[in-house]
Amino acid sequence: MNRLKRMNQISFIFCCAIILSPSMSMAQTNEAAVNAKVNALVKKMTLAEKVGQMAQVSVESLGKIEGSNFIFDQAKLKDAVVNYKIGSILNSPGAPLKAAQWNEVVEQIQKAANETKMKIPVLYGLDDNHGCNYVLDATLFPQEIGQSATWNRELIYNAGVITAYESRAASVPWTFSPVLDLGTNPEWPRIWEDYGEDPYLDGQMGVEFIKGVQNPLGSKDKLAVSIKHFMDYSDPKSGHDRTDSWIPEHYLREYHLPPFAAAIKTGARTVMVNSALINGIPTHINKHILTDILKKELGFTGFVVSDWQDIENVYRRDHVAKNIKDATMLSINAGIDMSMIPYNYKEFCTDLIALVKEGKVPMSRIDDAVTRILRVKEELKLFQIPVTYVKDYPKFGSEAFQKASYNTAAESITLLKDSNHILPLPKTAKVLVTGPNANSMRCLNGGWTYTWQGEKTDQYASQYNTIL
Repeated sequence: MNRLKRMNQISFIFCCAIILSPSMSMAQTNEAAVNAKVNALVKKMTLAEKVGQMAQVSVESLGKIEGSNFIFDQAKLKDAVVNYKIGSILNSPGAPLKAAQWNEVVEQIQKAANETKMKIPVLYGLDDNHGCNYVLDATLFPQEIGQSATWNRELIYNAGVITAYESRAASVPWTFSPVLDLGTNPEWPRIWEDYGEDPYLDGQMGVEFIKGVQNPLGSKDKLAVSIKHFMDYSDPKSGHDRTDSWIPEHYLREYHLPPFAAAIKTGARTVMVNSALINGIPTHINKHILTDILKKELGFTGFVVSDWQDIENVYRRDHVAKNIKDATMLSINAGIDMSMIPYNYKEFCTDLIALVKEGKVPMSRIDDAVTRILRVKEELKLFQIPVTYVKDYPKFGSEAFQKASYNTAAESITLLKDSNHILPLPKTAKVLVTGPNANSMRCLNGGWTYTWQGEKTDQYASQYNTIL
């Protein structure tokens, strides 16, 4: 009887192996094909072309807002994309654009990229921190701290699906989200951007958002995510943003690492670095954090992008490098693959080329960085479809998407205390609504809304209700 039971178990395992093996081999075949294409491409590239892929510039350095449109300075666009072979562009130009306007912006960039010898598409990125917050008429969700208050995986997953869909309608395939910093220090001014102080909840919310945004990568309605800010960015000793934290490594691993580890296990393809310092060392030059832990220990195969101007900050702010060129050497050797410059791309490219020729940055490190960047571009199928258009996304800004946002906002409401049973208010009650935030949309939407600080929210969201 036991022998028969054992034979049945073996038969079951064998059948499962037959069922699973085609999909497994398919995934392995796709991965092998991507790697083969990328490796062949890297072998054909010059040093200047490789270094260009590692540079990311901000869009407002290439043009300006005129009226309600963004107009490229064609000479600047050509210089950055064609002459310096810039691999990525980011950011809103200073005012939100409609999806169709974003289509035109990205289309012009990709046309310029197509003029280069290698014809490598540019990877555009935006901070979709609570929906496509830089795209007019897109669906906004509560900030992450509100989303986590729902304790509802399905709502967070749906927010990811909608965010990805609407971002691709605007031609943008990469988002600098989710924020996985732990809200452990209430003095930190960006606590509203994260999922709270609990490592498990933080990780679970991040995982669901990543699944919604990214899976399956390569679909025309999915994005690559950038989990941020790796790691311990949110617990500065002073409480001030972008300042030093002091923390033993076992605390770092017990509290701050698990959400990022869960996200990487889920398949997050890019990682943005902590803008500040950990125990006196700028994270952008911390090889132990970026290479030993992230790339080797966690097995991260995507690419690492700096935060805003932070390689320069190693010199200008932290004073641990003798000049920007030295800061570039330290950061790239530590494991930074792409530099969010965001303006001085000529200096970055010139310095990095010189560092390689001087033997201060190994060519193997350059090849590794470029391979990682091109792999993500290939996984996104940017080579085949460099631009997507809003006309192909009929659900953009739809009532169904608005309902999903409403459901998330409704479940995020948290009643802390109802002293003397004041609630529910009777219909005949008189309510005093007062204070500087009583009649402001900005305070309800927060930062990353139409602009980085949300200062134009009342202008662009005037049709919606304030508390008053």
